[in-house]
Amino acid sequence: MASTITDSQKPFSLDPYHVSEEYGFILPAPLAELPPYYQPWMDIAQHVTELIYSHMLRSHILKMPLLNTQFLGSHRELRLAHLALSVMTMGYVWQEGEDDTVKMLPRNLAIPYCEVSQRLGLPPILTHADAVLANWRKRDPQGLFDMENLELLVTLPGGDNVRGFFMVTLLVELAAVPAIKSIPLVINGVQCGDAETVTRALEEFSQAIQGMTDALKLMHVYVKPEVFYGIMRIYLSGWKDNSSMPAGLVYEGVQAEPMEYSGGSAAQSSLLHCFDELLGVKHEAKSGAFLTRMRNYMPPSHKRLIQDISLQPSLRGFVQQQACEPLTAAFQLCVTKLLALRSYHINVVSRFITVPAARARQLRNQGNISQEETVSRAPTALEETGTGGSGIMSFLKTVRDRTRDVSI
Repeated sequence: MASTITDSQKPFSLDPYHVSEEYGFILPAPLAELPPYYQPWMDIAQHVTELIYSHMLRSHILKMPLLNTQFLGSHRELRLAHLALSVMTMGYVWQEGEDDTVKMLPRNLAIPYCEVSQRLGLPPILTHADAVLANWRKRDPQGLFDMENLELLVTLPGGDNVRGFFMVTLLVELAAVPAIKSIPLVINGVQCGDAETVTRALEEFSQAIQGMTDALKLMHVYVKPEVFYGIMRIYLSGWKDNSSMPAGLVYEGVQAEPMEYSGGSAAQSSLLHCFDELLGVKHEAKSGAFLTRMRNYMPPSHKRLIQDISLQPSLRGFVQQQACEPLTAAFQLCVTKLLALRSYHINVVSRFITVPAARARQLRNQGNISQEETVSRAPTALEETGTGGSGIMSFLKTVRDRTRDVSI
């Protein structure tokens, strides 16, 4: 029989975690401009691609004034500043490819970047929270949130493929919103012993995961694997577990010792972390350690949500205890849909990384480093790893297999 939540057991709510009713983890209505004082940043950030291609980005950044970050007031201003400083940093480091990286980020970029990062609780490197969650606007403000009506605020080399990659990832985040909103219903239903409410919420949850898989399928429409692998990928790479920057990067004026940060990774999205904690998915030591480290690349309020979901009573235990057929079926469907999403992601990674990597190796072995073949321009340091530094296929398959373990 269902019980009520007592005063000491306040209902679980998304309110404290800066999660939007409409957009989930996506930053609603990101700013496109900073106050005029910061125009020197925006002038470079909005032209990073052209400056990389002309080999002029580093020289432009070196001439940039050292600006004071105290005039950045709102959260949205800080997020845009972090995004702008991030794309400048990725371009500065990788302008000449993996064979001519830098050991130091200049102080006029490093100092404000680290100050903004500290205020936001994010690391000083391009993250999923920057490139995807805070890097969008609608062409028609009254129009739909879809591929035709979305554009990036700042971009990196790769042309329309960059927009495709980040916008499809954004649509996956949007598709997940009903699942995020169902999490409090599930947690509160478990606390009250209300199997019917939990069943309905889990049905919403599984439908949303299916929507995420459907959105991810657009990656094949909007992004060419050879462009992603041969051009874009290096600009998403970090300076941790990367043999082309084994010592990391010195942030001049911040600290004398080099710092190491991982590049962008789907594991920096809070979505699947929340889903795993809700469903009770337990990861193996190595993959679990990587996933836990990726939480340091999320906005702190989103990281806190994941941790707080993990502290709730076990949903899987509740489902087993209730022995209610519709509830068990709803839970199992969530696991099945999450497995399917992870399997499809493996398919995407194979097409966008594994297959182009094999082609690039083949060309190198034949001594055929051709500019006609886009994949041959790809860095060799990350051939078997994700931009976040994980050994990518074994990691993804292990994570998928641990998801299967929670089946009832």
